[in-house]
Amino acid sequence: MIETGPAVTLTFVVYLLVVLAIGIIAWRNTADLRDYILGGRRLGRWTTALSAQASDMSGWLLLGLPGYAYLAGLESLWLVVGLLAGTWLNWRFTASRLRIATEAYGDALTLPEYLQRRFADPHGLLRLLGASVVLLFFTFYTASGLVAGGKLFETVFGLPYLWAVTAGAGAVLAYTFIGGFLAVSWTDALQGMLMLVALVLVACFGVVVLGGFDGLGAELEAANPALLDAFTDVAGAPLTTLAVLSLLGWGLGYFGQPHILARFMAVRSAGELDASRRIAVGWVIVALGAATLVGLAGAAWLDPPLEGADSEKVFMAMAAALLHPVVAGICLAGILAAVMSTADSQLLVASSAVSEDLYRDLLRKNASQGELLWIGRFAVIVIAIGAFLLALDPDSKVLDLVAYAWAGFGASFGPTILASLYWRRMSLAGAYAGILVGGITVVAWKALSGGIFDLYEIVPGVVLSSLAVALFGRIGRPAPMPQTLRAD
Repeated sequence: MIETGPAVTLTFVVYLLVVLAIGIIAWRNTADLRDYILGGRRLGRWTTALSAQASDMSGWLLLGLPGYAYLAGLESLWLVVGLLAGTWLNWRFTASRLRIATEAYGDALTLPEYLQRRFADPHGLLRLLGASVVLLFFTFYTASGLVAGGKLFETVFGLPYLWAVTAGAGAVLAYTFIGGFLAVSWTDALQGMLMLVALVLVACFGVVVLGGFDGLGAELEAANPALLDAFTDVAGAPLTTLAVLSLLGWGLGYFGQPHILARFMAVRSAGELDASRRIAVGWVIVALGAATLVGLAGAAWLDPPLEGADSEKVFMAMAAALLHPVVAGICLAGILAAVMSTADSQLLVASSAVSEDLYRDLLRKNASQGELLWIGRFAVIVIAIGAFLLALDPDSKVLDLVAYAWAGFGASFGPTILASLYWRRMSLAGAYAGILVGGITVVAWKALSGGIFDLYEIVPGVVLSSLAVALFGRIGRPAPMPQTLRAD
């Protein structure tokens, strides 16, 4: 447990009251399922950019990435490069076209609904398949957020892990249940700024206390010179090609993440997205750089060192040790912000899969908007319970859970979504093949180990999914594409 005082507790209470107040305000602006799932497609450029990146980075930005840099040193830069490249490419090549496409195909509110309409699936099985993938991997993804929240409350307040996870889950559930997409997006924009401020503060103080970058380098050199070499592992052995590809491969996942793509779908107009891209990429550059610095500074300064899964508490330890209690409380609230900003988005997208893609499409085609709205809200509770059960293992690592879900979405949806936006002659068979091959590859690859199977499962998943789309997408009649989407 990190020693804290009343100032930290007060900071957390104030922060939770603010996000709950936002949830209540959003409740008053949520009239139907379209509002609850996509906020009525009226997000501005700043809210779109900040909420997309806050929901993207999640608790792993303040726990998993600093913890990885703490253990691995500059090896973590390969991961940073992959994430930054993936962020820019996703905003550049997916955002605008997806916003136009989802509105062109009957104002589709979810990715499975868009895919069904894009490929004119007469039986609705593609929508069912997509919704099943969303529910499977979002349960793991949401669990990663609850684990991060549990570690936060456990470390700061000394709560038993069970109660710590319960407290974090309850906070996220409250305003997601109440306010839907508007509450999630508004709070994510606030949380994105808080995360950035927290990381920059702790990184700057960490470097200053070591005497600047020269002092940081000297301390790391004395502790373990391999930490300063991006081309070796922590033991000093050269990084293998598999290791580098695995780290860079994280960037492949962006094109298939439903909680990020939902922000593109909800922006007021496609014309806002160029400005949003510049804001988002700038945020990512600063946030990833600061998170890496926190881990490196912790490796050079903390004594005694953190062991095992506790390495993911390096940000908390640095904040509590270096900052005034009030400032430390704000920074630690940044972790809660990171957890909430992703878990709420994931719960909301998963609930939309239940209400829109399963309940209405399969069970109640004539269900009223009010009925669907409440089905979505109750789906949030059910999905959260499943994630909560997965999060009960106190030895779970945030980065491991995120990596599995990230790979699942990236391989299942990424190649299919991109092809649907650019390949005008792609058929329904290609969409089925891309989702199935990508998802199955990730699940099967994860279960194996040794040799080639040490490669991060997203890489083979995306490669094989892309090949499946290219091969099977030529079978059958091409689905029509609106003129506004036809590639030049």
